[in-house]
Amino acid sequence: MREQLEPRLSKWPFFLGDAFLLGAAWFIYYQSKLPMGAWQIFFVVVYVAGGAGLAIMPFLLEYRLWLKLAEARALTSVTSELQNLQLIAGRIGNVTSQWQSAQEAADKTAAAAGEIAGRMTAEVKAFTEFMQRANDTEKATLRLEVEKARRAENDWLQVLVRVLDHIYALHQGALRSGQPNLVEQMGNFQAACRDAARRVGLAPFTTNGSEPFDAERHQVIDGDSKPSPKDMVAETLAAGYTFQGKLLRPALVRLSTDKSTAENQSQLPLEQPVRS
Repeated sequence: MREQLEPRLSKWPFFLGDAFLLGAAWFIYYQSKLPMGAWQIFFVVVYVAGGAGLAIMPFLLEYRLWLKLAEARALTSVTSELQNLQLIAGRIGNVTSQWQSAQEAADKTAAAAGEIAGRMTAEVKAFTEFMQRANDTEKATLRLEVEKARRAENDWLQVLVRVLDHIYALHQGALRSGQPNLVEQMGNFQAACRDAARRVGLAPFTTNGSEPFDAERHQVIDGDSKPSPKDMVAETLAAGYTFQGKLLRPALVRLSTDKSTAENQSQLPLEQPVRS
C-alpha cells in the first residue's frame, strides 16, 4: 500500500484554452484580407504563442510537482536517516557509558586484586619470619636440651666410672688379702656391676699380663714416659672403659720394666680423668 498518492493534474482545461486560442488565431487569419495588417499579425502570433504556452504549461506544472514530491521524499528519507543516526548515536553513547563502567569496574577489581596480593605478600613474609623465629627458637631449645643431655650423660658416666673404679679397687684388695671367700664375693659383685653397666653401653676392660703395650688402649702411671710397643704389660692398675663402642678412657697399666715400689703399686688412682 502506497503511503502517499502520486500528484494528478487535469490537462483538459489547458488543452481547451489552447484550442480556443488557436481557433481565435485561425478565425482572425480567416477573416482578414491578405496581406494582413500589423495588428492582425500581432494578435495571431499572441494567440498561437498563448495556445502553445497553455499546451506546455500542464506538463511544466506536473514536472514541478514531481520535483517537489521528490524533494519531499528525499527530505523524508534524510530525516529518517538522521533519526537512525541519532538512534545509533544513542546506542553508541550507551555502549560507551557501559564500556566506561566496565573499565572502571575492571580498574577497581585490579586495584582490589593488587591490594589483596600485597596483603598476601605481607602475610606470607610475616608468616615466614614467624616460622623462622620459631625455628630458631626451637633449634636453640633443642641445642640447649642436647647440651644438657650431654652434660648429664657425662656426669653420670663420670659417677658410674668412679663407682666401677672403687669396685675394681676393692676386688684388687680382696685378691691381695688371700681370702678365697672374700675374693669370690667381690668377684661376683664386680661382675654384676659390670654387667649392669654394659646394659647402658659402658664396657670396662682390663689387660692380662704379658700383653704388648698399646698406646690407644693403655696408659702408664708416669705420663711423661713414652713406652715402646715392645714393652709388655705386667698389671692393670685401673680398668679402661668404652662407651657405645668408642674409647672412653684407656686402662692404667704397669709395665714389666717399671721399677716402681710396692707402695706405688698399691695406690690406685681413682680420680683418673675420663674422655668426654
